Amino acid sequence: MQTVPIPDPLDINVKGSRLRLLSYNIQVGIGAKRFRDYVTGSWKHVLPHAQIYDNMRQIAHAISGFDIVALQEVDAGSLRTSFINQTEYLAVRAGFPFWHHQTNRNIGKIARHSNGLLSRYRPSQIHDHKLPGLLPGRGVMVVRYGHHDNPLVLLILHMALSKRARQRQFEYVTRIVNQYEHVVVMGDLNCQPDSNEMQYLISATDLCEPCHGLKTYPSWRPARTLDHILTSASLDVHDVHVLQHLHSDHLPIAMELTLPNNFIIAA
Repeated sequence: MQTVPIPDPLDINVKGSRLRLLSYNIQVGIGAKRFRDYVTGSWKHVLPHAQIYDNMRQIAHAISGFDIVALQEVDAGSLRTSFINQTEYLAVRAGFPFWHHQTNRNIGKIARHSNGLLSRYRPSQIHDHKLPGLLPGRGVMVVRYGHHDNPLVLLILHMALSKRARQRQFEYVTRIVNQYEHVVVMGDLNCQPDSNEMQYLISATDLCEPCHGLKTYPSWRPARTLDHILTSASLDVHDVHVLQHLHSDHLPIAMELTLPNNFIIAA
């Protein structure tokens, strides 16, 4: 587990204010638009390509209206992205003052598979956890906002493809979730709401999925609910919807929620 130190925040009382959240698997900016692109464009996973720059500019525009963005399938700077850290690029391009990436699979110059955070509010603390699994390379970023005794905690993650590995990972995530009152879990969980592992997470915590059946994959003909934002019962959710931005093979999922009345966040 890696802990990222954060400077002491300047507290601004925004109790009762709303937060606009977004979770987005950006597919490293490749932008597949049909299943055959997985074959014909497979080289884009290891080599740079001209279209990536336009895709990243469009992604930056699409996310610019949100307060906190959870990113999956971002690269921390390797050959395939012309050594551009995509989380940093999107933070600068979309005007987010705070950002952090968690590299979970580092293949040197070829690829640096990461999760990313973009935020308009200053986190009070960030912990990077490695998730269990037969193959290394999955992680969860635990981001805390507000005071130590009453934080809002965001978990940003990208789960394994294997059902057995996902079950172990959900068990690990459950132990983190149950430490806090106000929790949001955001990411590509690689499973449907009615899967056994998702039902385990829901039953073992007070998390819920505020809106069901929001299909996010594949982006050009959504048929599966793989991307999720789950919230604690203590949080008041106003809107959950999928954005129709075809810059990845996943569609982004957005949510608006109200902070608890006694909550103070830092900007």
